[in-house]
Amino acid sequence: MVRNVLGTVLALIGATAAVWSPFRAWYDGRLGRHFRLAELFSGGGITAAHAELFASLFLPFAFAALVTLAGLLLRSRLAVAFAGVVVLGFAVLWMVRQGQAAGSLSVAGDGSGLGLGVLGALGGGVLLLLAAALMAGRVRAAGPPPPDDETYPRPKPRRFGARRLRNRSPHHTEEPPPGPYGDGRSG
Repeated sequence: MVRNVLGTVLALIGATAAVWSPFRAWYDGRLGRHFRLAELFSGGGITAAHAELFASLFLPFAFAALVTLAGLLLRSRLAVAFAGVVVLGFAVLWMVRQGQAAGSLSVAGDGSGLGLGVLGALGGGVLLLLAAALMAGRVRAAGPPPPDDETYPRPKPRRFGARRLRNRSPHHTEEPPPGPYGDGRSG
């Protein structure tokens, strides 16, 4: 139970960091929500054109947050891990495309280069993967018993006292149990 609670908290923090990251500076003071999602997949690469909110980097991160919430409600480690891979994948893809457009990626203290938005996306993706690894997931109910095949033959049932009767000598005769009147007759 503690693993699920810690995993849930980490997943919520990771999803929040991922969704919040497009509203922070990504490169040279430009917000992540200003980068067009289609530019990541086009031949022209990243341009200076601004994007609408749902056509920007916000869209895959919002999708990943929804998948995270669904995964937490269903206690699915796979869904939370998938959300982490989506966040990390789009952040790394953006870094590659930005590096191609700018010639290189840099980090500087004066606000130029990579910003805190990229760090938020990468950190959120890592937290989602850690949460998926930490969660215990669903407990599966016991299924039906395995089919009764002769792969493992069942042992023969032993009758109570069978060993005792087998070890007696053949000349031994059983005396009738005493009846109610002590003479061996019943009633």
